[in-house]
This record gives sequence, structure tokens and C-alpha cells, in this order.
Amino acid sequence: MEPIRCGWCGNDPLYIKYHDEEWGKSVRDDHVLFEFLILEGAQAGLSWITILRRREGYRKAFAEFDVQKVASFTEDDAERLMNDTGIIRNRLKINAAISNAKLFIAVQKEFGSFADYLWGFMPGSEPLNNTINSLADVPARTAISDAISKDMKKRGFKFFGTTICYAHMQATGMVNDHIDGCIAK
Repeated sequence: MEPIRCGWCGNDPLYIKYHDEEWGKSVRDDHVLFEFLILEGAQAGLSWITILRRREGYRKAFAEFDVQKVASFTEDDAERLMNDTGIIRNRLKINAAISNAKLFIAVQKEFGSFADYLWGFMPGSEPLNNTINSLADVPARTAISDAISKDMKKRGFKFFGTTICYAHMQATGMVNDHIDGCIAK
């Protein structure tokens, strides 16, 4: 009998691996949180599988997601990225990623870590395990994602509206939206 999984991952092996091994798993590592900040921003207006298929390209293009290196990227680096076929070549998203890296570092300095900042929005700094019976039950945003997004926008972050923020929360396990009965729940 085939194991039960969330329907969004379909039959694509890359999507299944991501679903089973990463999505909804609690992350408090700033390096991984920065990776997802870059990837979720790149995903705006696109499907997540599009970004997953380019993840290695992003890893190479964005210095293995080293926030210090990305924060020091210059206009020449932005031009190099505009010519990199391994990523989504959108100037606004590329410039936002570089700017967001600088802001990420500022948050780390203020809060001790980006994880402390982000998880500080969660009740008791713990993940929420939602009851999800079907994909129709999964929200696109919540009051918490609204609050995080609003605060990050105030700090200058780009491409991190409430819907992208909620996707980031799902990806990094701040919320567990696996359907009930899913092998990854």
C-alpha cells in the first residue's frame, strides 16, 4: 500500500524527497533560515517545484547561502547573477536577496540570531501543529505570518509578504501543515 502524503507533492521524486525530509521540520539554524529566505523570495509568483529544481543553482550563485558573502555582493555580482541560467534571473529578486542578506545580519545583531527573532513570534517559541484534513484546510496566511511580514517589511525586507512568509513558516517547521495521516506528520 502506498504511504499517505500531502497531495501537493504529487509523484515528482524531488518534491517527494523535499516533502518527506524537510517540509514542516523545525529549523532553528540561521544558515538554513537564510537559504529559505532567498528561495522563498525567488519563488514569488512561481511554483515551488520551479525553485526546488534550481536549488543547486541558487546554492552556487549565492555563495552556498553564506549570508556574510551575499551581503557583500556588489553591482557586478548582481550582473553576474542576471546571466546565471541556474537561477530565476529577475533583477528585483536578485537585488532583494542581496539587500535582505544585509537586513538578516542586522536582525542577527539585534536579536542574537535570526532564529530567535523569527521564532519569537510563535506562542512559546514553539511550532504550531495544525489539524489539516485536506489541502483545502491549509491557509495561505495567518495572523502570525501577517505580523512577521509586517515587521520584516518595516525593517526593509523585500519579497516577504504574508503569503511568502507563511510558506517560509511551513518550510521551516514553524507550522506543521502536513495532512492528518501523512507519513511526514
